[in-house]
Amino acid sequence: MEKIVVLDGYTLNPGDLCWDGLEGLGSLTVYDRTGSQDIIPRIGDASLVLTNKTPISREVLEACPSVRYIGVLATGYNVVDVAAAKEKGILVTNIPTYGTAAVAQYTFALLLELCHQVGRHNESVHMGKWQQSKDFCYWLSPQMELAGKTLGIIGYGRIGQAVGRIAAAFGMKVLAYDQNARPSGAEAAMVGLEQLLGESDVITLHCPLTRETQGIINAGNISRMKDGVLLINDARGGLVEEKALAEALRKGKVAAAAVDVVNTEPISNESPLLSAPNCVITPHIAWASFEARNRLMNIAVDNLKSFLEGHPINQVS
Repeated sequence: MEKIVVLDGYTLNPGDLCWDGLEGLGSLTVYDRTGSQDIIPRIGDASLVLTNKTPISREVLEACPSVRYIGVLATGYNVVDVAAAKEKGILVTNIPTYGTAAVAQYTFALLLELCHQVGRHNESVHMGKWQQSKDFCYWLSPQMELAGKTLGIIGYGRIGQAVGRIAAAFGMKVLAYDQNARPSGAEAAMVGLEQLLGESDVITLHCPLTRETQGIINAGNISRMKDGVLLINDARGGLVEEKALAEALRKGKVAAAAVDVVNTEPISNESPLLSAPNCVITPHIAWASFEARNRLMNIAVDNLKSFLEGHPINQVS
């Protein structure tokens, strides 16, 4: 049986899923995490390697000549030197579309937190503030309705379109910008970036991280936004220039932001967003529902099985 190595399986499966599907395809070894110094020895003479965020560089591939398949346990595959893999005849696959529903739902979890700060009000009640109130109600932050507001979606792929459908159900007007000029659906009007920035009350990011989109939320583009705009990012941290966003939050140009991704993960103590006002930060969990992770696991198994049967799917190299 061929050797299968999973270099960093913990985030996908902290114990609530199983590896049975992969165990049926070869001799499986699963590591929760793999440090840089352990990548080469842990791969060893394995031919089938799965990774989530553990990088597989040209150096690693040259030191591990038995590798003939790399399965990335995520949609983004920049952790693998795909060019080097292709040169060496190594097939690389990824996991597309597994998290559409989860990420779209989480986008609104972040947005509704900005609108209502439910957690803060719950905490205040448990601290006795409601019992001490002179009135039958109180609020600690402005409460905002979404109906009638304009949502601008940057990146109108599967997730962006799912977000648009939810926004329409809330009674929002939906604008979308996509470099690939995707056709408009019933939920969104396709517009240019400048129009989206200038007309949106809420802007949410759902585009891939490319040379063109790196830092798309920068000082210049923030200046084109409405005063008091809300910003959501649960796509890629590199889409946002964090210093520019932190400054916009301090000045009130951006009224509030909610991000599930940052430039450096885990977040650095030096991140300017940690000290920025009105900034909700969560630890990259939009993808992590049980249902989404279970889909990811099943697709990973199908990817490897299809490769072994000679008809690869979800190939990126």
